[in-house]
Amino acid sequence: MDSTQPVRDSVLRHPGYLNFAASRVFSSLGFQSTAIAVGWTVYDQTHSAFALGLVGLCQFLPMVMLTFVVGQVADRFDRRRIGLVCQIIECMTVLTLALAVWQNVLNPVGIMTAVTILGAAQAFERPTMAALLPSIIPATLLQRSIATTTSMMQTALIVGPSLGGLLYGINAVAPFAVSSVLFLIASINVISIRMERRVVTRAPVTLASVFAGVSFIRRKPILLGTISLDLFAVLLGGATALMPMFARDILHAGPWGLGLLRGSPAIGALAMSIMLARYPLNTGAGRKMFWAVGIFGLATIIFALSTNIALSVAALFVVGASDTISVVVRSSLVQLLTPDEMRGRVNAVNSLFIGTSNQLGEFESGMLAGLLGPVLTGVVGGVGTIIIVLVWIRLFPDLARVKTLAGE
Repeated sequence: MDSTQPVRDSVLRHPGYLNFAASRVFSSLGFQSTAIAVGWTVYDQTHSAFALGLVGLCQFLPMVMLTFVVGQVADRFDRRRIGLVCQIIECMTVLTLALAVWQNVLNPVGIMTAVTILGAAQAFERPTMAALLPSIIPATLLQRSIATTTSMMQTALIVGPSLGGLLYGINAVAPFAVSSVLFLIASINVISIRMERRVVTRAPVTLASVFAGVSFIRRKPILLGTISLDLFAVLLGGATALMPMFARDILHAGPWGLGLLRGSPAIGALAMSIMLARYPLNTGAGRKMFWAVGIFGLATIIFALSTNIALSVAALFVVGASDTISVVVRSSLVQLLTPDEMRGRVNAVNSLFIGTSNQLGEFESGMLAGLLGPVLTGVVGGVGTIIIVLVWIRLFPDLARVKTLAGE
């Protein structure tokens, strides 16, 4: 393909991709809007921080428990139909919440049950949809499509919570009702996807096949390096989870400042993903990933030390932008280096690593902040991230030597 051709157009005009992207975006909007409404409803009913933590646990546990089942299912059945079933379940679950709120019969137990169902559906949907993308577009467009999808998903991450909060302010039923429609639109799009090729595993289910995703990653130093680098970087650099402490106690910015801080990484990620969709990483991709993670650590340190709201916002913008480079490189390598019949299992393991690093990173930062305070916690995390980069360059030299993500 001519590198001067408008890359975004070449991706968006590809058969099947628009349906794929629409399905992911509408599903994400529905999930983000629902999450905000659930959080408000739970706290309104219980006034308990523990109950809010329990909501997160109900979302996280299904992903951990179902990882290896998800991989097997995604590699054995039509991935479009799996996505359809997941989004229909999400639609019906959220619609049930809307009806329960309307009838004033929703209680915390019902909410936790619904959140667990949504968590299980998301546990299947996310890795399955990730594994579906290479069946829709050629390998030469993979990096561009991942960057384009990332920009759309970041937009959904910005718009979704705002939509949920706005609708909840109008009526407590509204965010659940609208989210059910969003999930329905997502399901219509996913079943409409046109696929270039389809590979379904027919081998018998054995213990080895169940854990084949883990075994495959261990045999591929480049994959093991990129996934584990992201895992430890997010674990150590999770001080951004302490934003409420920084906003209130250090920056003295109040709720508006917290909103500004929370939005900054997403805006940085959106800007970088748009740039990568337009200007892909055609040279030195592995080296640029290491640089990006190092900059992520440095920006985390600057955020932790900052006492100025403008500098903090700028640092978080860089955190989001640099993390997006890592995400695009990791996602592209996972798809390019994995055969189609293995993508469900490998993406399930990748999703588990991502979810684990996010959840444990927040937990680790919270516990460490209780001992050291938020500033020192952020500095330690940022320095640790930079050290991990330096160690990983020595442990995984093949990853540093990766040149292109073009898949040619």
